[in-house]
Amino acid sequence: MSTAQIPVTGINVKRGFIISWALGCIFYLLQYAIRSSPAVMMAELSDAFGMSAFDISAIVGSYYYTYAIASLLAGVAYDRYGAKYPIAIGAAILCLGCLLFSGAEMMSGYAGRLLQGAGSAFSFTGCVYLAAHGFSAKYIATAIGFTQCMGMLGGSSGQFITGPLIEQGLTVHLFWIVIGAACGIIALVLYFTTPKEEIHTDRKKLAGSIVAPYKIVFSNPQSYFSGIISGLLFVPTTVFAMTWGITFLMADRGMDKHLAVLVSAMVPMGWVIGCPLMGYISDELGRRKPVIVGGCVLMLLSFCQLIFFSELLPALLTMGVFGIASGAAMIPYTIIKEANPDEVKGSATGAINFITFGVTSALGPLFAKFYGRSEFTTTSGEAHFRGAGMFMVAAITLALLLTYFIKETGLKSKAPIAVK
Repeated sequence: MSTAQIPVTGINVKRGFIISWALGCIFYLLQYAIRSSPAVMMAELSDAFGMSAFDISAIVGSYYYTYAIASLLAGVAYDRYGAKYPIAIGAAILCLGCLLFSGAEMMSGYAGRLLQGAGSAFSFTGCVYLAAHGFSAKYIATAIGFTQCMGMLGGSSGQFITGPLIEQGLTVHLFWIVIGAACGIIALVLYFTTPKEEIHTDRKKLAGSIVAPYKIVFSNPQSYFSGIISGLLFVPTTVFAMTWGITFLMADRGMDKHLAVLVSAMVPMGWVIGCPLMGYISDELGRRKPVIVGGCVLMLLSFCQLIFFSELLPALLTMGVFGIASGAAMIPYTIIKEANPDEVKGSATGAINFITFGVTSALGPLFAKFYGRSEFTTTSGEAHFRGAGMFMVAAITLALLLTYFIKETGLKSKAPIAVK
């Protein structure tokens, strides 16, 4: 999806893509707030739905199933139609999902959360598409990092802003209506501001089938390594910090809710710094793998300190550092784009989203089965917390080991790869 393939490549059009990318980042911020906010209202959702916290976690987690699947459709949609229609439709679907979820019934809850996942899948892929058309290749990792920074700012806000509002009496019903309305507004703005493109016939033929572009992407082993590594590095944020972290910190470590919310929110807040920072370092080095390795090592050190030496440093600082290091999870998104041909860049982003959140969708219920359910029956909070923490350590360690098998694609690599 390089700009060379699109006839309208003037300065004004590039500026239009950059403006739309900035608006897309707001869409991405909103979807991350929607993704993370249930963690601070589990008790309130349980009351509203009349269900247990464990059952509510199943509804909340269903988001990732449609997010993973819709990511594949989103990638093809951007390659086939450009950004104008897919990104606006995605935001509109997210809006509908929020409104349905506000109904606080099991069926509307599942339907709403599934639609939220489907609509959200168009946000990051769209931002990457727009960034690739608005920025030069030299700055693409930085742009992707900044995009993820905005997402994690939304994820953090979904906790440390939403939490106090809920405590002060904001009903979950009203919260979901308001944030749904915000998604509706951004959908309209994106529709009217995103440049419309002329897509070349060859590109239309390739993207016209869902199978054709993904046959190219999924025939490349580097696509799998990129997705699995990213997925494993996302697990501590999506499964722990954004879902179970607050509950565990309160029950196992005896924190009050306000502090537990702040500690958990420090992880996505750290991403706000870490994503653009890791992207910038990677671009400056001209290499990708050293940044992933360094991020993994720092993640392991900080999380192990939280588990085994919690008195050594404040949990707020530890989780902030952990979040910054987690920014390395976005480097595989750059690798998969560099490891695949230009005409399937959108599908490559869709593929890594599918694999990344497929990993999360698989490990999330597994974690809930072994550690989420036992949270309500354990006799030793500290042992329970350490066991849950080691689950996260194992995920990060596996990602670090798999980095050995991924090929370097940075500008300074001796043999950058591109499957033709």
